[in-house]
Amino acid sequence: MIDLRALREDPERLRASQRARGEDETVADTLLDLDERRRGALSTFERLRAEQKSFGKSVSKAQGEERQRLLGRAKELAQQVKEAEAEADRLGAELDALLRTVPNIIEEGAPPGGEEDFVVLEHVGEPPKFDFEPKDHLELGEALGAIDTERGAKVSGARFYFLTGVGARLQLALLNLAMEQAIAAGFTPMYPPVLVKPEAMEGTGFLGAHAAEVYHLPQDELYLVGTSEVPLAAYHMNEIIDDLPRRYAGWSSCFRREAGSYGKDTRGIIRVHQFDKVEMFSYCRPEDAHDEHLRLLEWEKEMLAKVELPYRVIDVAAGDLGASAARKYDCEAWLPSQNTYREVTSTSNCTDFQARRLAVRYRDEGGRNQPVATLNGTLATTRWIVAILENHQQADGSVRVPKALQKYLGLEVLEPVKR
Repeated sequence: MIDLRALREDPERLRASQRARGEDETVADTLLDLDERRRGALSTFERLRAEQKSFGKSVSKAQGEERQRLLGRAKELAQQVKEAEAEADRLGAELDALLRTVPNIIEEGAPPGGEEDFVVLEHVGEPPKFDFEPKDHLELGEALGAIDTERGAKVSGARFYFLTGVGARLQLALLNLAMEQAIAAGFTPMYPPVLVKPEAMEGTGFLGAHAAEVYHLPQDELYLVGTSEVPLAAYHMNEIIDDLPRRYAGWSSCFRREAGSYGKDTRGIIRVHQFDKVEMFSYCRPEDAHDEHLRLLEWEKEMLAKVELPYRVIDVAAGDLGASAARKYDCEAWLPSQNTYREVTSTSNCTDFQARRLAVRYRDEGGRNQPVATLNGTLATTRWIVAILENHQQADGSVRVPKALQKYLGLEVLEPVKR
C-alpha cells in the first residue's frame, strides 16, 4: 500500500498518479480526511486514558461520600475511554480498507493513459521475411506432434492443452536455459508452492481489481498463483532482511482464469489457463529500485536474444499497470501469423507497495526498519513457444531450433511427424 506519511507531505503526487491511471483523484483527500480524524480519535483516546489512570490514584485515596462520587466519575471515564478507543479502531479499519484499494503511485516518466497508450522504446531484430505462406503456431505444433489442444479440451476444457513430444522437450529446454542464465547472474533458484494463503495473494495486490482472474479453493482457503511473483514476494513476509539486493528465480506452473477474455486468443496456446514460467524476483533498497528495474529488463532482453526472436520494448501506460506496479516494461515478440507484436515478458517495479502489505523490511543506516522495494520480471514462459515456432519455421513445416536451445533439446531442427 502507499505510504501515508508521504501522502501527507505531498498529496498532489497521488492525485497526479490517479489522473494518469484514469482513477479517482479525490481518494487522496478522502484518505487525508480519514487519517486526520483517526489521529484525532487516537489523541482523544490517549488523553482520556491518561486522565483515567491519574483519576484512579485519587479514587484509591478517597473515603466515604467523596469516594462514591469519584467512583461514579471513574465509571464515566471508563465508558468514554472505551468509546474513544472504538472510534479510533473504526476509523483505522476504514482507513486501512480504503488504502488497500488505492493502486501504487506511478514512477515519474510512466506514460499516462490506458491499454493502447503505451510508448515503444525500441525495436530489436527484424521480423522474418518468408517466401512461403507462414503457418501459425498451432498448425506447426500439431504437425510437429508438439501441441494437442483437442485432447486438452477433452480432458480439461477450453484453453487447456497438452505439450507432447518435442513440444514438452522444447518447453523444458527453454525454461532450463532461463534458469541457467538466472543462476549465472546470481539469482537463487527456487521451486515455490503454487497454492498460497490469502495474505500472500492480497499482499501482492492480486485480490483487488483482478481477483476474478484468480483460482480460489474456498474449502482450503488457498489460491492458485498466476505467477511465482506471489510466493516469492511472500517468502520474506513479516521478516527483516539485510544484505540487499536479494534475487530469486522461481520456476513454477501458473494458473489464470482468464475471466473477461471470452473470444480472445481462443486458438492455440497464447492465452491459456495453465502454463509454466521462470520468474525473476528482486528485493532491494527503494532508492535502488529504478536501476534494478532496468537490470531486470536487460536480463529479459538477453534471454530473447538467445532464442533469436525479433521484439519491441514498450513502456506500459499508467492505466494498464495493475495495482502494485509503479512502472512496467513489456517485451513483445513478433508473431508472423498475426503480423503484430505480442507480449512475452513483463517486468514491474512495485517500489515499497507490496513490502508494506507483507511487512518485509530492512534496517537503514540509522538502524530503523524500513520497507524494501520489490520487483519482478519474466525470463521465459510457455507462450515463448508460440513465437519460437512461428519465427523459426521453414517452408517444409520444420522449425529451426535456436542455437542456445540445441544443447538442451538435442536437436537442430524440429521435423514434422509422419502419421
